Amino acid sequence: MENLHHLTRRHLLGQFATGLGGISLASLLARDASANPIRSEAGDPPPHHPPKAKRAIQIFLQGGLSQLESFDYKPKLKELHGKSVPAEEKPMGFMGRVGLLHRPHFEFKQRGQSGLWVSDLFPHLAKVADELTVIKSMWSGTGNHTPATYEANSGFRTLGFPAAGAWVSYGLGSEVDNLPTFVVLPDSRAWPTGRANNWSSGFLPARHQGVVLNTSGPAVRNLTPATKLDDATQTARYAAIAELNRRHLAERGHNDALESRMRSYELAARMQLAIPQATDLSQETAATQALYGVDRQECGDFARACLLSRRLLEHGVRFIQLWSGAAFGTETHWDAHASVPDNHRRESAKIDQPVAALLHDLRQRGLLDDTLVIFNTEFGRTPFSEAAGDKAGPGRDHNPDVFSVWLAGAGLKHGMSYGESDDIGWKVAEKKVDVHDFHATILHLLGINHTRLTHYHDGIQRRLTNVHGHVLHDVLS
Repeated sequence: MENLHHLTRRHLLGQFATGLGGISLASLLARDASANPIRSEAGDPPPHHPPKAKRAIQIFLQGGLSQLESFDYKPKLKELHGKSVPAEEKPMGFMGRVGLLHRPHFEFKQRGQSGLWVSDLFPHLAKVADELTVIKSMWSGTGNHTPATYEANSGFRTLGFPAAGAWVSYGLGSEVDNLPTFVVLPDSRAWPTGRANNWSSGFLPARHQGVVLNTSGPAVRNLTPATKLDDATQTARYAAIAELNRRHLAERGHNDALESRMRSYELAARMQLAIPQATDLSQETAATQALYGVDRQECGDFARACLLSRRLLEHGVRFIQLWSGAAFGTETHWDAHASVPDNHRRESAKIDQPVAALLHDLRQRGLLDDTLVIFNTEFGRTPFSEAAGDKAGPGRDHNPDVFSVWLAGAGLKHGMSYGESDDIGWKVAEKKVDVHDFHATILHLLGINHTRLTHYHDGIQRRLTNVHGHVLHDVLS
């Protein structure tokens, strides 16, 4: 190590870089392979009360799932099909094309022992309806996709705020140190609008941002060096990089970006051992893969993502964000302006069987008792069709005034619905729920008092729920 000062850090990195292993730190060599938990960084560390859930998976449907074709049955729309929206409602619509009222495009039935209303859009989810806790009175503060998506994930409509998964990572820390605390699995077709802003750590330490894994092909590309190195050479390289990093940090003092980069290198090295085993779906039985639909063309990628999610949860990942729907301008989302039947059939075919299988699999393995499953979208659809003139076409416009989401798993009353929309599914009628209430409830189930999980930033004690939010105690068991 005596000659290290003759080399610049950039020069040495250039010489030693051989995949993620080449930028790992020597301190990792002494770590136990079983991995130790990483503590919370919150000033008032949770749990603030006994948690019902140890981990969570969020399935986010970008584009705006229609509540009227999924979980909010409105027989009144059948009676009013083809009629104008009542004048007192003064509908505008995001696109400004207000057509006639339109009946649901899919048939609804009461499902399971609970009698929960679920449409034929989700035939597989209908079979596990007794696991669901449906909230039918959500509303959003905007009908614009990008800010609504930010709001659904971070509680704010603008950039720069941490995602819910980042807050959970900051508050609870990690159960293991060989996998990320917060993992993101984008839609295999494309990333969502807003891209990585949706899983940003914002003003929290950078190490709490979501770590993206691939949902097609290898979960992590270039995970190992291109050429095999002997142990002595690898150890020497680790030691040299570690010494340079220590010197670099000492010269600059505390630097969150640099410290987080160093920690990411440490994590990368540990992931070299953990990721291949955790993401190896070939270890699953043929029956389990068939349950998810891994080999089915229409849902194979999402099925693999759901099965991968279950394996990651088992290996200690605390929060997973799984995306359905992606960038706009292509046929890769739930934004059903032209035709609800065509759009929603295509998208539901990709996720219905895998999501139902995930719930079933978590239940049979005993994991659903302490796992929270979140199924949400940025807003809903209008009860009237989106059409120019007096037409009842097959498309529906954005509707931020009411939509449906659901939760399943730990600490919830199952097979029930909470809140109501009005007779035509246009606005909230009872028990209005906004994103802050939703986030407060999620944090509560994880053992976190949402008013106490804060971070000081720009003169304000920031939190996921801003200055709002009430826990939905009526949905808790």
